[in-house]
Amino acid sequence: RGGGGRRGRTAHDHARRSAASEVARYTSIEQAVGNIYRMCKDQHGCRFLQKKLEEQNPRVTETIFREVFGNIVELMTDPFGNYLCQKLLEHCNDQQRFAVVEKVSGKLVSISKNMHGTRAVQKMIECLSSPSQVELVVEALKDSVVALIVDLNGNHVIQRCLNRLSSHDNQFVYDAVAARCVEVASHRHGCCVLQRCIDHGSEAQKLQLVGEISRHSRTLVQDPFGNYVVQYVLELPYGPLKKQLMSHFFSHLASLSTQKFSSNVIEKCLHSADADTRRQLVEELSDPATLADLLRDPFGNYVIQTTLVVADPEHRQKLVEAIRPLLPELRNTSYGKRIQNRIMKLDPTTAL
Repeated sequence: RGGGGRRGRTAHDHARRSAASEVARYTSIEQAVGNIYRMCKDQHGCRFLQKKLEEQNPRVTETIFREVFGNIVELMTDPFGNYLCQKLLEHCNDQQRFAVVEKVSGKLVSISKNMHGTRAVQKMIECLSSPSQVELVVEALKDSVVALIVDLNGNHVIQRCLNRLSSHDNQFVYDAVAARCVEVASHRHGCCVLQRCIDHGSEAQKLQLVGEISRHSRTLVQDPFGNYVVQYVLELPYGPLKKQLMSHFFSHLASLSTQKFSSNVIEKCLHSADADTRRQLVEELSDPATLADLLRDPFGNYVIQTTLVVADPEHRQKLVEAIRPLLPELRNTSYGKRIQNRIMKLDPTTAL
């Protein structure tokens, strides 16, 4: 069996060297005519063709274009062919580029989900050079935005749209994401793409998404990925919208503070809230009815520590007074020690 394996490898190596030496004999594109499609799928042939395209000779580009056009969908997902497609999209003229976009538009979603195809589609989006080309791409992608966002390869295509297309042309992305905000924000890839949507959007598009995130914020903060989206919004310079978002947490602060993901968001709220909202947060978190449970909780404990740090002197003192009678039963626990140390650090003169 081992000998057979060696013979197999030797035969493969011989074929590879043979293909390489055949390509090495080529000096002009004319010598490759009739073999160009096959060469696209070979490492050496593909490199030769890419170099020829880089010469930016319209006649050479037309020759290559003519031989690969019929198989462009297949080549875009080929391990070597996709590189030739990228180079062709870069160097072809507007008419040829429109023909390629039109040819692949019906398969653009499946190509985008392919590990090789995604690179070719991203390059296509970079190279779009007319409104009619953009229109074809938008039309091809608009019904599959969320499916692409949650795909390992497809999400990069949507991100390339955000990077390269105008806000107006990208509106299809914002409409799709806004309509399925929770699904996108709660996904490993989706939560990242949603943040990039906010980065690249027009003011109206940012507000469109932030409004949806705010509306679903109580659901999102409890999600392993959604909580990051809410935290991201809390860092934006939208005071009234952030205030509205935080208002969804009132009457639920105790339960949200004792969950792994949402407790981080409540701490973020305490740090980023305006004075009036912060006061409301501190007052609810200081409620004697829930304070003991928060102090004993592995997540709630950190929320109370943060509350002590951000509270104004008057509310901090009230909170310390509420904590004081609870300390004896907590003193020998790690949670109790943390709280005690936090209080002493903030005010060494405090008698506990």
